[in-house]
Amino acid sequence: MLSKLVPRIKAKPLTERTSSRDAFVYLDRVQKFFGWTAVEDERWRIPYILWGIFMNLMLIFFLPISMLVAYIQMFKSFTAGEFLSSLEITVNMYGCVLKCIYTIWGFKGFTAARKVLDELDLRCTSDEERTSVHRCVALGNLSYVLFHIFYSGFVVINWTGYVLMGRHAWMMYLPGLDAENNFFIASLCEMLLMSGVVTMDQCTDVSPLAHMLMARCHICLLKDRLTKLRTDPTKDEDEHYEELSNCVHDHRLILDYVNALRPTFSGTIFVQFLLIGIVLGLSMINLMFFSTLWTGLGTACFMFCVCLETFPFCYVCNMIIDDCQKLSDNLFQSDWTAASRRYKSTLVYFLQNLQKPIILTAGGVFPICMQTNLSMVKLAFSVVTVIKQFNLADKFQ
Repeated sequence: MLSKLVPRIKAKPLTERTSSRDAFVYLDRVQKFFGWTAVEDERWRIPYILWGIFMNLMLIFFLPISMLVAYIQMFKSFTAGEFLSSLEITVNMYGCVLKCIYTIWGFKGFTAARKVLDELDLRCTSDEERTSVHRCVALGNLSYVLFHIFYSGFVVINWTGYVLMGRHAWMMYLPGLDAENNFFIASLCEMLLMSGVVTMDQCTDVSPLAHMLMARCHICLLKDRLTKLRTDPTKDEDEHYEELSNCVHDHRLILDYVNALRPTFSGTIFVQFLLIGIVLGLSMINLMFFSTLWTGLGTACFMFCVCLETFPFCYVCNMIIDDCQKLSDNLFQSDWTAASRRYKSTLVYFLQNLQKPIILTAGGVFPICMQTNLSMVKLAFSVVTVIKQFNLADKFQ
């Protein structure tokens, strides 16, 4: 059913041409809507730039400021639950601003990475390799669709819960609009604005995941090629050497692909690592002490979305580290003992390079892996433990 609405989440047959860059079709469409990409027709360049400035000023700059103004104006009227519900969103929103800036700044890196993917696709000649690419392309688009469902679900559930209680979900300050006398219109504006900024946040979170899924796809293809080195008895020594040289070139392209993306993802994940403990801590306090059924459901959805921002990406990074280890193992276990001296010297050089795993770092400080992610999540439990030990929640009820 879902594949009929969004057909690219299903792997296409080999009769249809599919490239690795097709894994970002849905992501690119939304980023183009927000003005984060380049316009194809130069006649629309100026209007597109103006549209992008308008969208980003409204969602990245106006919306966070409106939340702060609302705190100043309505601080005394906040209940503890409303304050925490709004605060957790605001903190994450300011993190979203930084992530969006990193993503916009990294546009040239994304463009360079796509060109490298096109070169890697030229090496996928067999049906087996093309099937793997088609499957990973579908997985990249599926990740965007699933993130969109979960993120949008949070907005709808949280907004519906507060509207049913006759309250504003995020207590935004909307200039020129009396939120009390125009409750439904103000609530609808809140939902539209929050949907926009959440979709932006979704783009910054899906982009690292989808791009590294394609990196892992080509690493796995290289791993299979290393296994098949010198297995064809019909080829002579020069042809075997050419196959090894092609594998060296493939590995170089994969490194170029990751290096083109590294600065953007490093900044994006660094911001998220700093926020995840604080945001989850605030959400857990709200869920445990101040939530009703509806608001608790919305908070739980929000916590799940916050976990999605880093967990899948860190898991893929862990798998890539393991795959890099298998690359060197597969090369060493290939049939090289009877090879020529030239082949062996190239193999030794290649083996040394393969023993250096592909590791991304957040801000050049934290390695992006599951262990770092879990360490940041533990901060949320520490915050809740302090609140419970000192009974701070009882003082606000």
